[in-house]
Amino acid sequence: MDTTTTAAGNTPGRPARGLLAEQLTALEALVVIGRTFAHLPGVDINLSPITPGELTLSVHDDLDAFEQWRSALGIAAEDVDHCQRPGRGHMTLKAKTTFARVTVELVGYAPALAEIGGRS
Repeated sequence: MDTTTTAAGNTPGRPARGLLAEQLTALEALVVIGRTFAHLPGVDINLSPITPGELTLSVHDDLDAFEQWRSALGIAAEDVDHCQRPGRGHMTLKAKTTFARVTVELVGYAPALAEIGGRS
């Protein structure tokens, strides 16, 4: 196994990981989001060194919370992509926007519509 590293400290053949400094813009955006939307439901937060200019906010099993976040971030309902997988019993909602100079992806995981009353 090749254990040499590049100047940035990455091992060849593995995903490139930047420096924490490259994630500072996303971290700063997270602080702005936290202060601006402190009244909204809590979310899972992901910052990855692979995509340092992006922030992912995930909501699980709560369509109302997803809608609150979607509205607060100014994402139009028609800009939400949804995937409902037959037989799997769940759906995934995804939308992206730019907030505080970073790409913010909002992701919602919920039971399939047929399982929560058959809405469509």
